[in-house]
Amino acid sequence: MSGAGAPELAVDGGGMRVIVVASRWHDQVMSGLLEGALAALEESGVQDVQVVRVPGAIELSVAALHAARSGVDAVVALGVVVRGGTPHFDYVCQSVTYGLTEVALTTGVPVGFGVLTVDNELQALDRVGRAGSHEDKGAEAALAALGTVLALRELTSPDAV
Repeated sequence: MSGAGAPELAVDGGGMRVIVVASRWHDQVMSGLLEGALAALEESGVQDVQVVRVPGAIELSVAALHAARSGVDAVVALGVVVRGGTPHFDYVCQSVTYGLTEVALTTGVPVGFGVLTVDNELQALDRVGRAGSHEDKGAEAALAALGTVLALRELTSPDAV
């Protein structure tokens, strides 16, 4: 979900248990992402939320895997990778994307992808839901995870076609 064309998601997360895994790099950006995700979870009625902080984006996948295996309904992964002058950016972005996708696919637990991959910190700040920001990627990741939980429940309900 991104910018123009993003769906308006309003989901009922009552009774859901969610773990938010968030990196520590770029504190101002991460504070905004985390605030947005937690606000969206609260507005959706999720009362059982745990926040786990990890050092950086690479560590998100292993923490998300343990979170997914703990019996939660969903995991929300939040981080930011800012392009530098070396190929390190590409390796980190690919690793994080692959790792979080693998967590969701192997556990069947939805993982909201709230990892910003940006050229500079200003682009990141424009996506954290604070005053003057154009997007709230923390909230979007949380709502996507909850919406996927509900979609999977529909697929596995006795009434599913």
